[in-house]
Amino acid sequence: MLRVTRLRYGFPIGLFLFFFLDGILGEAFPKEIFHYPYAMSSYLVVLWLVFAVFFEDPIQIPLGVWAAVAGGLFDLYYTGIFGIFVFVFPIVVILTRACYRAFPVNFLSGLLVYFIDITVVSILSYFGNLFVHTTSASFTDLFVYSLAPTLAYNLAAYVILYFPIQRLYNYLKS
Repeated sequence: MLRVTRLRYGFPIGLFLFFFLDGILGEAFPKEIFHYPYAMSSYLVVLWLVFAVFFEDPIQIPLGVWAAVAGGLFDLYYTGIFGIFVFVFPIVVILTRACYRAFPVNFLSGLLVYFIDITVVSILSYFGNLFVHTTSASFTDLFVYSLAPTLAYNLAAYVILYFPIQRLYNYLKS
């Protein structure tokens, strides 16, 4: 019973921390990295959700609900437009679970899955912003000026955080 309680409270606390780390790290780096023309985006919330899919077994967390809540907060706090990430984050959880069944869970396959997830998040948020007319960037601009730096930053975060987060989840489950 104690292990379920630790993960039940540890997961939302970690999600909350990663939510704010997205903004804090965005402010800590030079402005040129996160603004035009190279618009790198930090998706540490997605990283936390992906790690939850990888490390939650055998305890099931309602990740779809948490992803929608985190997406709604992400929309309101970071983008100011409600509705894009509230759908994108749960889609990423579904995609990650499908990949989880296809690949063995280890560092390298997780890196591949996270690469796919960040690409999906970036492309879906681009189309969402295009749909509500908040961007005029071309699809080529997305790949060159946003997706490439976003992938570099987020994959580096994955490499740095994989083993510490794995140990944290093992502690919360034990």
